Parts: sequence; C-alpha cells; structure tokens
Amino acid sequence: MASSVNPTVRRRRLGQELRKLRELKGMTAEEVAERLLVSQSKISRLENGRRSISQRDVRDLCGVYGVEDHRIVDSLMQMAKESRQQGWWHAFGDIPYSVYIGLETDAASLRIYEASLVPGLLQTPGYASAVTEGSWPEATTAEVERRVQVRMRRQERISDPDNPLRLWAVIDESALRRVVGSRAVMCEQLEHLVEFSLQPHITVQVLPYDVGAHPGMYGKFCILEFHDPQDASTVYLEGITSDLYLEKPNDVQAYSVMYEHLRMQALNAEHSRQFMLRVADEYRSADGGRR
Repeated sequence: MASSVNPTVRRRRLGQELRKLRELKGMTAEEVAERLLVSQSKISRLENGRRSISQRDVRDLCGVYGVEDHRIVDSLMQMAKESRQQGWWHAFGDIPYSVYIGLETDAASLRIYEASLVPGLLQTPGYASAVTEGSWPEATTAEVERRVQVRMRRQERISDPDNPLRLWAVIDESALRRVVGSRAVMCEQLEHLVEFSLQPHITVQVLPYDVGAHPGMYGKFCILEFHDPQDASTVYLEGITSDLYLEKPNDVQAYSVMYEHLRMQALNAEHSRQFMLRVADEYRSADGGRR
C-alpha cells in the first residue's frame, strides 16, 4: 500500500541535511567517498536526492561528520526510513520519470513550456494514449495503458480540493496543429484545454507561429516551486534515456527569466482560449462536423 509520505521529497530533504553536515565539517564529496570507500558519484547522488538512502548510509555519514547528538542522528535515520517507502506511483511498476512525479506531487506551482505536445497534466485519455503509442512504438498495449493510467492519476493533483496545483502552461502553436490520434481526438483535446483554462488556478497561453524566434526554441522545460522554503525550486528537463534536474539558484533564475519572456510573447489567456476554439472548429469542419 502506498504511503502518504512522499519518498522523493524525503530523499531530497535528507540529502540537503547531509550536504549541510559535510560542508560544516569542511569536507569535499571526494574526501567523504575516500573515507567510506565508495564512489564520489554515490555521495553526490545521495545529496541531490536522486538515490535511495539507507539507514546504514546515514549512520556511516554521521560517523564521518562526527555527529554526536543522537537526536539529529535519529531524525536523519527516520527520514531515511521514510524515503524508502512507496509513493502512489510505485503501484504502477517501473515508471522512468518517477523522481519527477514525486516532485510534481509535492509542488505548490508548476510553470510549463511545451513545444510539440499538450502537457501531460492537461491531456485527455484519448490524446494521452495516442501520444504514448506514437512516441513509444515498441510498447505493448498493456504498457501504453499503464502509462496513460499514471498520467490520469497525476491529474488528480490539479483538482485537489485542499491543495490544488497552481499550473501555468505556455504551449507552442505546433502542439495544437499536430494531429495526434485523429482530428476528433484533437478537437476533444483543445476543448478540454479551454475548459481547464477557465479554472482560477490554471492559466494556458498559446505561443503562435507569428511571434517568430523565441527563448523556448531549444525545447520544453518546467519549473517546480514548493510550499516548504527548505525545498529549492527546480527546473526539470526531460530526456529520452535520462532527465536533468537543475536546482542552483542561477540556473532556476535563468529559466524563470526565459519563462517570463515566453509569457509576454504568448497570447493572453482569453485570446488563447479563442485561438484554441478556432483550431478545434477547424478540426471539426475537416472531420465533417463529427464530434
């Protein structure tokens, strides 16, 4: 049974605490690795929360850092125990972007720029299925269904009555023009986007072709921000075989500035809704008026 504890966030916070202890000791990650006879990359992964942290890891690191306060050690050990629990997404098996899902689940707000497809949090089941089939041609029917189920489950975070996710999405016009699945699927998807964009905590803007060159031409990205000030804002860059998470303030600031430029160049929220409805009408007309 999945725990209410978010293991991704626990790993992240624990890693931050371990990094602080190392820095207070005045040691480099390489020095710690030599003391423990492990690789430097392991220490780095433990500190950035991308690797599971065992209680033995915590005990060994506290020993190297000379932590004598048992309350601190016990607290870190408890965090390590919680970090190894399962989030809701583990029930779906091996999900390649599970670290991101953990962060998204705990985020307070999310700013997304998408260049070629509708953001996963705003996809209809039909669109999600067609996207998964097209981008993962070797997937079995069962694997496609599992990916779609995960995507639909993620969307519950948007409508959480107690803690809805603040979502701002800038979507390139090409994502609206590419026929994914069928014209009927696209018509339904665009009307779905319009409906979601009417909610007060969701903003959708379209970046039309005629703006020309823009800061997002290098590809999609998203910026996650969290309620807890201990959790640094994070830029997420999705890759084919691996993902990149940027947490350094300068990196986050650079992407935040880029996002502001994209928001300014995009159509405003109301004009974006009108644009999406026009494109939906085009799909409907081309499909003989069928829904």
